[in-house]
Amino acid sequence: MPPHCDTWDGPVIKAAKRAVAENNVAILLPYAPAEAEAELRAAFMKTMAARALGEAAREVAEQWLYETVVRLHRAGEGAPFSGLQPAGLSVGPVIPLAERAIETGDPQPLVDFLTAAVQEQLWNRFHHLEHLQEHAEKSTVEARQYTQAMLGFQVYSHQLYTCATDSVHGHGEGGGHRH
Repeated sequence: MPPHCDTWDGPVIKAAKRAVAENNVAILLPYAPAEAEAELRAAFMKTMAARALGEAAREVAEQWLYETVVRLHRAGEGAPFSGLQPAGLSVGPVIPLAERAIETGDPQPLVDFLTAAVQEQLWNRFHHLEHLQEHAEKSTVEARQYTQAMLGFQVYSHQLYTCATDSVHGHGEGGGHRH
């Protein structure tokens, strides 16, 4: 997945800013794994206390909290933390459509986009496979190209099916999500 949760305009930082504004750590807890809850609660309490010490302390404490919650979130995904990334990074076309579906309660534009993308990929791969099949009997090299395309088409189809029918977040019950 393209970078998203570690960006300044991603969902983790948005939740952290809201948690600070409302003085409510519960807003942040779902973004970190259960085993990180104590660390996140402690960071939140220290941040809230430091905010009262002046503007510079507030800025440093909030930055530290944002880095902490993103670090814990990424660790829960099994991913490294390489710092907070700038806002406005391209996340491709799907993330904005998914976010819009959540905001509006209407996933149809996302469904239409993904359906069209899958159809286009399947047809392109299949036509490529057919083209290679026409020449597969000419040489071993061309037969290998066809075989690779044929098996690749099957594996791609299987991966699509597996992804489409996988449990929530791709890890089974209670798992995290992949980036």
